[in-house]
Amino acid sequence: MARRPGPSVRLKLALSYAGFLAVAGALLLAVVWGFLLRYVPDKDQGLLGVSPNRYLLVRTFFPAAGVALGFLLVFGLVGGWFLAGRMLAPLDRITAATRAAGGGSLAHRIRMEGRQDEFRELADAFDTMLGRLESHVAEQQRFAANASHELRTPLAVSQALLDVAREDPTRDRDELIERLRAVNRRSIDLTEALLLLSRSDRGGFAREPVDLSLVAEEAAETLLPLAERRGVTLDVTGGATRTGGSPELLLRMMTNLVQNAVVHNLPAGGTVTVRTEARDGAGLVRVENTGPVLPAELVPTLTEPFRRGTDRVRTDGHAGVGLGLALVRSIVRAHGGTLDLVARPAGGLVVTVVIPDRLPATA
Repeated sequence: MARRPGPSVRLKLALSYAGFLAVAGALLLAVVWGFLLRYVPDKDQGLLGVSPNRYLLVRTFFPAAGVALGFLLVFGLVGGWFLAGRMLAPLDRITAATRAAGGGSLAHRIRMEGRQDEFRELADAFDTMLGRLESHVAEQQRFAANASHELRTPLAVSQALLDVAREDPTRDRDELIERLRAVNRRSIDLTEALLLLSRSDRGGFAREPVDLSLVAEEAAETLLPLAERRGVTLDVTGGATRTGGSPELLLRMMTNLVQNAVVHNLPAGGTVTVRTEARDGAGLVRVENTGPVLPAELVPTLTEPFRRGTDRVRTDGHAGVGLGLALVRSIVRAHGGTLDLVARPAGGLVVTVVIPDRLPATA
């Protein structure tokens, strides 16, 4: 959007400097007149008639004072112009970086050097903002590409199954229906997970009092049949853990954590421990599971959408949609909490979630 025509900030500053010098000079002349010239007699009082008087001083002083004021005005304009340009030079760099970012170049950085003044702080804050924005945009692009691929896969499978059924009318219809049902169920789960992820990213939910210990027990009760089928011992401990948030989102977070721990607990016969506790005005949840040893470089990537490590293999019955820990991270972030993943030296994973107790005054 084009700027309306008008004087630039540099010209305004130069005029301000010049005006300040002119006013200061005029005040100085007024002080000289008020405290010096008015005490000088109007007529000669000396014996020879040549002593200074007010008339002579005014005739000689004011023309020189006028020249001095004119010089101060010109000096203020010229000096103020160059001084303002030097002071506003960092702002020009920030403006250029802003325009580059507006054009889509988020990789550009100001990297201003020099003393830690206001412009340097502004440039550093702008660089930090660009870094976070670039990371967020890259993450969203990867997420969109992965989501498109994940949604395309079940649709392609459904299309292939229908083509086979059309070309082979003698094929078992019950088997076809069951496979289509499984593919459709996966598509629905993925869509619901994407919608929930979008909702948690926006943070548009009302906060209510929530006891994380009860949420953990509900999630464990739901997943107990799955744990029994896999021979996994599920242990939930901890007292009342009060926090504030969305009961639905926190239940989904807890369910994803426990299910992730159960499904990836290989070989069979492992354990999953869920512990909740109140700590420093926040609710803490720690989910620990046994399992294969995870490479250190794999752990930080587990919360990325659709990220599946080579060592984290699921069976066909629980293929998942690749959004389990990504949803957990999004929900924790929407609640202002922290998420920490640590690989156990003996194998498995320890996930620690801290949710602050933030409730509105009316809760």
